[in-house]
Amino acid sequence: MIVDAPLDSSGRGRGEERAPAALRRAGLREALAADDDGQIDEARLRDPHRDPVSGVIGAAGLVRAGGAIAARIGALIADGHRPLVLGGDCAILPGICRALPPATDLWFVDAHPDFLDGTTSPSGEAADMDLSVVTGYGPVAVGPGGALIEPGRVHLLGHRPATDESSRVEAARIDPAIHQINAAELLHRGAATVGASLAADSDGPAWLHLDLDVVDPRDLPAVTYPEPDGPRWADLIALVTPLARADRLLGMSVTDLNTDEDPDGRHTRRVVEVLTEMLVD
Repeated sequence: MIVDAPLDSSGRGRGEERAPAALRRAGLREALAADDDGQIDEARLRDPHRDPVSGVIGAAGLVRAGGAIAARIGALIADGHRPLVLGGDCAILPGICRALPPATDLWFVDAHPDFLDGTTSPSGEAADMDLSVVTGYGPVAVGPGGALIEPGRVHLLGHRPATDESSRVEAARIDPAIHQINAAELLHRGAATVGASLAADSDGPAWLHLDLDVVDPRDLPAVTYPEPDGPRWADLIALVTPLARADRLLGMSVTDLNTDEDPDGRHTRRVVEVLTEMLVD
């Protein structure tokens, strides 16, 4: 079941907001032979201003969007569907996690830890802080407060090492209970080995969150915040395929394709090809 959550936490309507529609035009639903649950209309942000109290852009709009996302995803899971949520950026994750049952594992594949808050984020975008929010360390303006996912159930995969002051501050904030396999270690251990091990690690429920900026920009430059030295497409497919096909998976979110950086649509078409390879037996 495909559902669109076109949330762009800059509040400026960047290309991430248009990514779900672009993926559909490129044939994703047909390639997956998936049912269609349409778009979460409230999952948009039209306020580019940084809230002076929380430090978050569009804080009130994010709360509304998160509630709408939680309601839709919760209903789909309750009806026995396994939703594929097309973002938008990573600010969709707190809403999704509000819909998940207790003791859910989170497989978080991202070039960034997303563990800043309204004070430490240079941008104020909620996509800088979504993992901190869902584990109880982010601003309550973006979520209901408290941990939505236990930190010890989070697996942070593919992120890059801290290279500047902001990323060092971010790295220092990460709860030590979170399991981390950065990009270099992932490639050293073998992406397929890591993916298969995580998929078989438990029989409890899991959610898979894929931020496409995890991919090395040599393969996918069409993201807002590219980071070098990441997995190539083949590595990502090897990692994600066993996770995406795990029996215990409740659903998957895909974020941060920036169509502004893909004027001829070739990177969007490649994303469709990759998702199809991951998801279709």
